[in-house]
Amino acid sequence: MNKAPGTAGFMAMKGDGYYSKATIGAKHVMDKAANLVLEAVARMDPVDDGSIFRATDMGAADGGTSVDLWRRVFADVRARVPSRPIEMTYTDLPRNDFAQVFRMIHGQTDTQSYYPEIEDLYVFASGTSFHQNIFPAQTLDLGFSATASHYISSTPCNITDHVHMVGASGAERDAFTRQGATDWETMLLQRTRELKHGGRLCLFNFGIDEEGRYLGDTGGVSMFDTFNRFWSQLADDGVISRDEYLNTNFPQHYRTVEEFTAPLNDKNSPVYQAGLRLEHVETRVVRCPFEQDFTENHKDAARFATEYLPTLRSWSEATFLGGLDAGRGEAERQAIMDEFYGRYQASVAAAPEGHAMDYVHAYLICSKEV
Repeated sequence: MNKAPGTAGFMAMKGDGYYSKATIGAKHVMDKAANLVLEAVARMDPVDDGSIFRATDMGAADGGTSVDLWRRVFADVRARVPSRPIEMTYTDLPRNDFAQVFRMIHGQTDTQSYYPEIEDLYVFASGTSFHQNIFPAQTLDLGFSATASHYISSTPCNITDHVHMVGASGAERDAFTRQGATDWETMLLQRTRELKHGGRLCLFNFGIDEEGRYLGDTGGVSMFDTFNRFWSQLADDGVISRDEYLNTNFPQHYRTVEEFTAPLNDKNSPVYQAGLRLEHVETRVVRCPFEQDFTENHKDAARFATEYLPTLRSWSEATFLGGLDAGRGEAERQAIMDEFYGRYQASVAAAPEGHAMDYVHAYLICSKEV
Protein backbone atom coordinates (compact mmCIF):
# COMPACT_ATOMS: atom_id res chain seq x y z
CA MET A 1 0.00 0.00 0.00
CA ASN A 2 1.37 3.42 -0.99
CA LYS A 3 0.14 5.40 2.02
CA ALA A 4 1.34 9.01 2.03
CA PRO A 5 3.60 9.66 5.05
CA GLY A 6 2.69 12.43 7.51
CA THR A 7 5.73 14.56 6.73
CA ALA A 8 4.73 14.65 3.06
CA GLY A 9 1.61 16.59 3.97
CA PHE A 10 3.40 19.82 4.84
CA MET A 11 7.14 19.64 4.16
CA ALA A 12 8.80 21.52 1.30
CA MET A 13 11.86 23.67 0.84
CA LYS A 14 11.12 27.30 -0.03
CA GLY A 15 10.33 27.55 -3.74
CA ASP A 16 10.95 29.89 -6.69
CA GLY A 17 14.67 29.15 -6.55
CA TYR A 18 15.01 30.48 -2.97
CA TYR A 19 16.40 27.20 -1.65
CA SER A 20 19.39 26.74 -3.94
CA LYS A 21 20.29 30.45 -3.91
CA ALA A 22 20.29 30.57 -0.11
CA THR A 23 21.70 27.13 0.61
CA ILE A 24 25.01 27.26 -1.21
CA GLY A 25 26.63 25.24 1.57
CA ALA A 26 24.61 22.21 0.48
CA LYS A 27 26.03 22.67 -3.01
CA HIS A 28 29.56 22.81 -1.59
CA VAL A 29 28.92 19.47 0.15
CA MET A 30 27.98 17.82 -3.13
CA ASP A 31 30.64 19.47 -5.26
CA LYS A 32 33.40 18.45 -2.84
CA ALA A 33 32.21 14.83 -2.73
CA ALA A 34 31.27 14.34 -6.39
CA ASN A 35 34.36 12.15 -6.75
CA LEU A 36 32.68 9.56 -4.53
CA VAL A 37 29.85 9.24 -7.05
CA LEU A 38 32.24 9.16 -10.00
CA GLU A 39 34.27 6.42 -8.33
CA ALA A 40 31.06 4.46 -7.68
CA VAL A 41 30.16 4.68 -11.38
CA ALA A 42 33.66 3.50 -12.29
CA ARG A 43 33.28 0.46 -10.02
CA MET A 44 29.85 -0.16 -11.53
CA ASP A 45 31.56 -0.36 -14.93
CA PRO A 46 28.30 -0.08 -16.88
CA VAL A 47 27.97 -2.08 -20.09
CA ASP A 48 27.37 -0.14 -23.31
CA ASP A 49 24.40 -2.26 -24.39
CA GLY A 50 21.92 0.38 -25.57
CA SER A 51 19.60 -0.02 -22.56
CA ILE A 52 18.38 2.94 -20.50
CA PHE A 53 20.76 4.17 -17.80
CA ARG A 54 18.43 5.39 -15.05
CA ALA A 55 19.58 7.76 -12.30
CA THR A 56 17.70 9.62 -9.60
CA ASP A 57 18.28 12.53 -7.23
CA MET A 58 16.05 11.92 -4.19
CA GLY A 59 15.06 14.86 -2.03
CA ALA A 60 16.36 17.17 -4.75
CA ALA A 61 14.41 20.35 -3.83
CA ASP A 62 14.79 22.72 -6.83
CA GLY A 63 17.76 20.81 -8.26
CA GLY A 64 20.12 23.76 -8.14
CA THR A 65 22.45 22.49 -5.43
CA SER A 66 23.28 19.25 -7.28
CA VAL A 67 23.45 20.58 -10.83
CA ASP A 68 27.24 20.62 -11.09
CA LEU A 69 27.59 17.17 -9.55
CA TRP A 70 25.24 15.76 -12.17
CA ARG A 71 27.06 17.65 -14.92
CA ARG A 72 30.21 15.72 -14.05
CA VAL A 73 28.46 12.39 -13.47
CA PHE A 74 26.43 12.44 -16.69
CA ALA A 75 29.44 13.51 -18.76
CA ASP A 76 31.28 10.51 -17.33
CA VAL A 77 28.35 8.13 -17.96
CA ARG A 78 27.93 9.40 -21.51
CA ALA A 79 31.62 8.77 -22.23
CA ARG A 80 31.42 5.26 -20.78
CA VAL A 81 28.17 4.18 -22.46
CA PRO A 82 27.60 6.28 -25.61
CA SER A 83 24.79 4.04 -26.88
CA ARG A 84 22.65 4.19 -23.73
CA PRO A 85 19.91 6.81 -23.27
CA ILE A 86 20.22 8.49 -19.85
CA GLU A 87 17.05 8.95 -17.81
CA MET A 88 17.17 11.33 -14.87
CA THR A 89 14.35 11.53 -12.31
CA TYR A 90 14.26 14.23 -9.67
CA THR A 91 12.20 13.20 -6.65
CA ASP A 92 10.88 15.08 -3.66
CA LEU A 93 7.69 15.45 -1.64
CA PRO A 94 4.43 16.50 -3.33
CA ARG A 95 4.66 20.14 -2.20
CA ASN A 96 8.08 20.60 -3.79
CA ASP A 97 8.47 23.30 -6.45
CA PHE A 98 9.03 20.97 -9.41
CA ALA A 99 8.32 23.81 -11.83
CA GLN A 100 11.55 25.42 -10.66
CA VAL A 101 13.40 22.15 -11.36
CA PHE A 102 12.32 22.22 -14.99
CA ARG A 103 12.93 25.95 -15.37
CA MET A 104 16.47 25.30 -14.21
CA ILE A 105 16.93 22.26 -16.47
CA HIS A 106 15.72 24.15 -19.54
CA GLY A 107 17.86 27.23 -18.99
CA GLN A 108 15.16 29.59 -17.74
CA THR A 109 17.05 30.55 -14.57
CA ASP A 110 20.51 31.96 -13.91
CA THR A 111 21.79 28.46 -13.03
CA GLN A 112 23.80 26.85 -15.82
CA SER A 113 22.03 23.62 -16.77
CA TYR A 114 23.83 20.46 -17.82
CA TYR A 115 20.90 19.47 -20.06
CA PRO A 116 22.22 20.97 -23.34
CA GLU A 117 25.61 19.39 -22.75
CA ILE A 118 24.55 15.72 -22.54
CA GLU A 119 23.32 13.85 -25.61
CA ASP A 120 20.31 11.54 -25.38
CA LEU A 121 19.27 12.71 -21.90
CA TYR A 122 15.66 12.64 -20.63
CA VAL A 123 14.60 14.40 -17.43
CA PHE A 124 11.55 13.52 -15.32
CA ALA A 125 10.24 14.17 -11.81
CA SER A 126 8.40 12.16 -9.16
CA GLY A 127 6.55 13.76 -6.27
CA THR A 128 7.01 10.70 -4.09
CA SER A 129 8.70 10.28 -0.71
CA PHE A 130 11.81 8.12 -0.64
CA HIS A 131 10.07 6.18 2.14
CA GLN A 132 7.82 4.80 -0.60
CA ASN A 133 8.24 2.96 -3.90
CA ILE A 134 9.51 5.29 -6.62
CA PHE A 135 10.70 2.95 -9.42
CA PRO A 136 9.82 -0.56 -10.58
CA ALA A 137 11.98 -3.34 -9.23
CA GLN A 138 15.48 -3.74 -10.69
CA THR A 139 15.30 -0.70 -13.00
CA LEU A 140 17.59 1.81 -11.23
CA ASP A 141 21.29 2.08 -12.06
CA LEU A 142 22.35 4.98 -9.83
CA GLY A 143 20.52 6.31 -6.79
CA PHE A 144 21.65 9.50 -5.10
CA SER A 145 20.42 11.59 -2.19
CA ALA A 146 22.11 14.42 -0.30
CA THR A 147 21.06 16.36 2.77
CA ALA A 148 17.61 14.75 2.71
CA SER A 149 17.32 11.30 4.27
CA HIS A 150 17.43 12.64 7.83
CA TYR A 151 13.72 13.41 7.28
CA ILE A 152 11.54 10.77 8.85
CA SER A 153 8.11 9.79 7.59
CA SER A 154 6.33 11.29 10.61
CA THR A 155 7.14 12.72 14.03
CA PRO A 156 6.58 10.01 16.67
CA CYS A 157 5.75 12.46 19.48
CA ASN A 158 5.94 16.07 20.55
CA ILE A 159 9.16 17.14 22.24
CA THR A 160 8.31 18.81 25.52
CA ASP A 161 10.99 21.48 25.72
CA HIS A 162 12.70 21.62 22.32
CA VAL A 163 11.92 21.65 18.59
CA HIS A 164 14.47 19.05 17.39
CA MET A 165 15.42 15.55 18.46
CA VAL A 166 18.99 16.65 19.24
CA GLY A 167 17.48 18.54 22.19
CA ALA A 168 15.16 15.73 23.30
CA SER A 169 15.86 13.25 26.10
CA GLY A 170 14.44 10.15 27.70
CA ALA A 171 11.43 8.50 26.12
CA GLU A 172 11.01 11.31 23.58
CA ARG A 173 14.56 10.90 22.27
CA ASP A 174 14.07 7.13 22.19
CA ALA A 175 10.90 7.53 20.12
CA PHE A 176 12.75 9.53 17.47
CA THR A 177 15.60 7.00 17.47
CA ARG A 178 13.15 4.15 16.85
CA GLN A 179 11.36 6.08 14.10
CA GLY A 180 14.68 6.95 12.53
CA ALA A 181 15.79 3.32 12.52
CA THR A 182 12.51 2.12 11.02
CA ASP A 183 12.50 4.74 8.27
CA TRP A 184 16.16 4.20 7.45
CA GLU A 185 15.59 0.47 6.99
CA THR A 186 12.50 1.16 4.88
CA MET A 187 14.34 3.65 2.67
CA LEU A 188 17.24 1.25 2.12
CA LEU A 189 14.90 -1.65 1.38
CA GLN A 190 12.97 0.38 -1.19
CA ARG A 191 16.16 1.37 -2.99
CA THR A 192 17.55 -2.17 -2.83
CA ARG A 193 14.39 -3.44 -4.49
CA GLU A 194 14.69 -0.78 -7.21
CA LEU A 195 18.42 -1.12 -7.93
CA LYS A 196 19.69 -3.36 -10.67
CA HIS A 197 22.30 -5.95 -9.79
CA GLY A 198 25.56 -4.00 -9.63
CA GLY A 199 23.79 -0.66 -9.21
CA ARG A 200 25.04 1.94 -6.76
CA LEU A 201 23.37 4.02 -4.04
CA CYS A 202 25.22 7.19 -2.99
CA LEU A 203 23.91 8.90 0.16
CA PHE A 204 25.31 12.06 1.73
CA ASN A 205 23.35 12.29 4.98
CA PHE A 206 23.14 14.76 7.83
CA GLY A 207 24.19 12.94 10.97
CA ILE A 208 26.13 13.00 14.21
CA ASP A 209 29.82 12.41 13.68
CA GLU A 210 32.35 10.60 15.87
CA GLU A 211 32.96 13.80 17.88
CA GLY A 212 29.26 14.40 18.53
CA ARG A 213 29.01 17.25 16.02
CA TYR A 214 25.95 17.84 13.85
CA LEU A 215 24.49 20.52 11.58
CA GLY A 216 24.84 23.94 13.18
CA ASP A 217 26.53 22.58 16.32
CA THR A 218 30.25 22.16 15.76
CA GLY A 219 31.61 24.01 18.76
CA GLY A 220 30.00 27.44 18.57
CA VAL A 221 26.42 28.63 19.14
CA SER A 222 23.95 25.78 18.66
CA MET A 223 21.59 26.51 15.79
CA PHE A 224 18.79 24.23 17.00
CA ASP A 225 19.04 25.55 20.56
CA THR A 226 18.76 29.05 19.11
CA PHE A 227 15.71 28.04 17.06
CA ASN A 228 14.17 26.65 20.23
CA ARG A 229 15.02 29.73 22.31
CA PHE A 230 13.32 32.19 19.97
CA TRP A 231 10.32 29.93 19.25
CA SER A 232 9.75 29.49 22.99
CA GLN A 233 10.22 33.23 23.45
CA LEU A 234 7.40 33.87 20.96
CA ALA A 235 5.19 31.63 23.10
CA ASP A 236 6.21 33.49 26.27
CA ASP A 237 5.41 36.78 24.53
CA GLY A 238 2.00 35.56 23.38
CA VAL A 239 2.84 35.74 19.67
CA ILE A 240 2.15 32.01 19.41
CA SER A 241 0.38 29.72 21.85
CA ARG A 242 2.10 27.19 24.08
CA ASP A 243 0.31 24.43 22.13
CA GLU A 244 1.78 25.78 18.89
CA TYR A 245 5.22 25.66 20.46
CA LEU A 246 4.69 22.05 21.56
CA ASN A 247 3.33 21.08 18.13
CA THR A 248 6.48 22.32 16.38
CA ASN A 249 8.86 19.40 15.89
CA PHE A 250 11.34 18.89 13.07
CA PRO A 251 10.46 15.57 11.39
CA GLN A 252 14.12 14.58 11.44
CA HIS A 253 16.46 12.10 13.03
CA TYR A 254 20.21 12.65 12.98
CA ARG A 255 21.84 9.23 12.96
CA THR A 256 25.28 8.20 14.12
CA VAL A 257 27.62 6.27 11.83
CA GLU A 258 26.72 3.14 13.77
CA GLU A 259 23.02 3.74 13.11
CA PHE A 260 23.68 4.36 9.41
CA THR A 261 25.72 1.23 8.93
CA ALA A 262 23.89 -1.25 11.18
CA PRO A 263 21.43 -2.52 8.52
CA LEU A 264 24.28 -2.79 6.01
CA ASN A 265 26.63 -4.77 8.26
CA ASP A 266 24.21 -7.05 10.11
CA LYS A 267 23.86 -10.25 8.08
CA ASN A 268 20.47 -10.87 9.70
CA SER A 269 19.00 -7.50 8.70
CA PRO A 270 16.41 -7.38 5.88
CA VAL A 271 18.60 -4.85 4.04
CA TYR A 272 21.67 -7.08 4.04
CA GLN A 273 19.62 -10.12 3.09
CA ALA A 274 18.10 -8.16 0.20
CA GLY A 275 21.59 -7.70 -1.21
CA LEU A 276 22.69 -4.15 -0.32
CA ARG A 277 26.33 -3.87 0.74
CA LEU A 278 28.33 -1.00 2.20
CA GLU A 279 31.31 -0.05 0.04
CA HIS A 280 32.41 3.15 1.74
CA VAL A 281 31.55 5.32 4.74
CA GLU A 282 33.15 8.46 6.14
CA THR A 283 32.15 11.67 7.89
CA ARG A 284 33.12 15.20 6.91
CA VAL A 285 32.47 18.72 8.15
CA VAL A 286 32.00 21.37 5.47
CA ARG A 287 32.34 24.87 6.83
CA CYS A 288 29.45 27.35 6.66
CA PRO A 289 30.26 29.59 3.66
CA PHE A 290 28.61 32.65 5.18
CA GLU A 291 30.56 32.40 8.44
CA GLN A 292 33.76 31.76 6.52
CA ASP A 293 33.24 34.82 4.33
CA PHE A 294 32.47 36.91 7.42
CA THR A 295 35.49 35.84 9.48
CA GLU A 296 38.02 35.72 6.64
CA ASN A 297 36.87 38.59 4.42
CA HIS A 298 34.30 41.31 5.04
CA LYS A 299 33.95 41.15 8.90
CA ASP A 300 30.62 43.01 8.68
CA ALA A 301 28.28 41.52 11.33
CA ALA A 302 25.09 43.02 9.88
CA ARG A 303 25.96 41.72 6.41
CA PHE A 304 26.74 38.28 7.83
CA ALA A 305 23.39 38.12 9.61
CA THR A 306 21.54 39.26 6.48
CA GLU A 307 23.27 36.64 4.32
CA TYR A 308 23.18 33.85 6.90
CA LEU A 309 19.52 33.76 7.94
CA PRO A 310 18.05 32.92 4.51
CA THR A 311 19.94 29.61 4.45
CA LEU A 312 18.33 28.67 7.77
CA ARG A 313 14.91 29.83 6.63
CA SER A 314 15.07 28.00 3.28
CA TRP A 315 14.64 24.56 4.89
CA SER A 316 13.31 25.22 8.41
CA GLU A 317 10.35 27.49 7.73
CA ALA A 318 7.99 24.67 6.73
CA THR A 319 8.42 23.05 10.15
CA PHE A 320 7.63 26.24 12.06
CA LEU A 321 4.66 26.98 9.81
CA GLY A 322 3.51 23.41 10.37
CA GLY A 323 3.36 24.02 14.12
CA LEU A 324 1.00 26.99 13.81
CA ASP A 325 -2.74 26.64 14.22
CA ALA A 326 -4.46 25.97 10.91
CA GLY A 327 -6.96 28.72 11.66
CA ARG A 328 -4.38 31.47 11.31
CA GLY A 329 -4.52 33.39 8.04
CA GLU A 330 -1.66 33.40 5.59
CA ALA A 331 -0.67 37.01 6.29
CA GLU A 332 -0.60 36.36 10.03
CA ARG A 333 1.45 33.20 9.55
CA GLN A 334 4.02 35.01 7.44
CA ALA A 335 4.18 37.87 9.93
CA ILE A 336 5.02 35.36 12.66
CA MET A 337 7.74 33.88 10.49
CA ASP A 338 9.20 37.30 9.78
CA GLU A 339 9.20 38.12 13.50
CA PHE A 340 10.82 34.78 14.39
CA TYR A 341 13.62 34.92 11.83
CA GLY A 342 14.00 38.65 12.44
CA ARG A 343 14.78 38.01 16.10
CA TYR A 344 17.31 35.36 15.13
CA GLN A 345 18.92 37.69 12.59
CA ALA A 346 19.14 40.54 15.11
CA SER A 347 20.87 38.28 17.62
CA VAL A 348 23.46 37.23 15.02
CA ALA A 349 24.08 40.84 14.01
CA ALA A 350 24.55 41.86 17.65
CA ALA A 351 26.88 38.99 18.58
CA PRO A 352 28.01 37.07 15.48
CA GLU A 353 30.81 35.06 17.08
CA GLY A 354 30.07 31.33 17.10
CA HIS A 355 27.11 31.43 14.73
CA ALA A 356 27.55 29.08 11.76
CA MET A 357 25.67 26.33 9.97
CA ASP A 358 28.57 23.98 9.39
CA TYR A 359 27.46 20.89 7.48
CA VAL A 360 28.12 17.51 9.15
CA HIS A 361 27.49 14.55 6.87
CA ALA A 362 28.01 10.82 6.75
CA TYR A 363 28.87 9.74 3.21
CA LEU A 364 27.78 6.21 2.30
CA ILE A 365 28.29 4.36 -0.97
CA CYS A 366 26.38 1.08 -1.32
CA SER A 367 26.19 -1.58 -4.01
CA LYS A 368 23.47 -4.06 -4.96
CA GLU A 369 25.19 -7.44 -4.85
CA VAL A 370 22.31 -9.92 -5.01
